[in-house]
Amino acid sequence: MNSRISRRRFVAGAAAASFLAGCDSYPVKTFLLAMKDWNAGCEAALFSPARTAPELPESATTPEAAFPEYFISDDAPDVPPNWFLTVGGLVERPGRFTLAELRAMTQTSMRVRHHCVEGWSAVASWQGVRVSEIARAAGLKPGVRHVEFRSFDSGYWSSWDLPSATHPQTLLAWGMNGHPLTTGHGAPLRVYSAVKLGYKMCKYLTEVNFLAENTGGYWENQGYDWFGGV
Repeated sequence: MNSRISRRRFVAGAAAASFLAGCDSYPVKTFLLAMKDWNAGCEAALFSPARTAPELPESATTPEAAFPEYFISDDAPDVPPNWFLTVGGLVERPGRFTLAELRAMTQTSMRVRHHCVEGWSAVASWQGVRVSEIARAAGLKPGVRHVEFRSFDSGYWSSWDLPSATHPQTLLAWGMNGHPLTTGHGAPLRVYSAVKLGYKMCKYLTEVNFLAENTGGYWENQGYDWFGGV
């Protein structure tokens, strides 16, 4: 069975579940929640930390004006004064990082295709530090199974499974197409990954927390597929 096709079917099923979630029938809600859990389990079983998305040539890059911007606030939120990234949860060395400190870490660049749950896709190159580097710097304690990303964009957040968050193509990205992120694309720092759908990639990042439990997410708590794999 082709894993990409099957995952898209899972996403379609989650969208249907979201549509039906307005029904107040307890048996229907119970069934839909059970199906969401089943979908997430199947997607996790299909995921491989060793499988990477293809790197694309520069000629495949989508013009930035045609790469959609997305935020929850009425307008793209301004960067808070004295912004820093807080790293915490079940870690040996919690801390705060400025953008300069993050950029001083080992940097990764990749040009991959972005997939949105709404059906469109686009290509850009992204520059940043792998979440796995942040995990190593913080020192994970036993029991970490999930990673929570939080935003200053109207309280947006998303939680991930640890293997997806530490995949080699999951970054805390400060750059897009070789320049710093613009406000519309999540400045000063956002999550970017080749292994997740767009709504999982928290922009305007302010916190990364390594946790034992899944804490849901802004869209996930409204019926979207929690795993959100591509």
